[in-house]
Amino acid sequence: MVVLNRRRFISILIGGCFVGYKPLVAMEKLILSDEEWKMRLSEEEYYILRQHGTERPGFSVLNNEKRKGTYHCAGCELPLFSSDMKYDSGTGWPSFFDYLPNALGFKTDFKLVFPRKEYHCAKCGGHHGHVFKDGPEPTGLRYCNNGIALNFIPD
Repeated sequence: MVVLNRRRFISILIGGCFVGYKPLVAMEKLILSDEEWKMRLSEEEYYILRQHGTERPGFSVLNNEKRKGTYHCAGCELPLFSSDMKYDSGTGWPSFFDYLPNALGFKTDFKLVFPRKEYHCAKCGGHHGHVFKDGPEPTGLRYCNNGIALNFIPD
């Protein structure tokens, strides 16, 4: 349910007046109990998405996916990446240089000696991977994703 507050009302009134204006999308979060996630996901998906695991490099069939389409969160089916954003990073994990608007959330991960930028699905909070500053132009970033955490939907 989207609440119509003052800010939203004003943005609706003047929404078409600004070129390039992108309104924030109100997204309903998917919140499930641990038991519900275990019923919804495979063992491998649960390990990656809910326990912040990492799959082995080279394990994902999505590494070789070349068709046009969209990569969705395996936990809730939110579209995260377009095939136009995918590239071969040579790391063994599906990699992207950008993501779809409002698709990801971020936090700092301190599990290793140095802090890393972790990203997760904006809708269900499922862990997908980490962002590195060694990607191609135009962003220079590499969103290194666990393939198990994605479902590919061809165009």
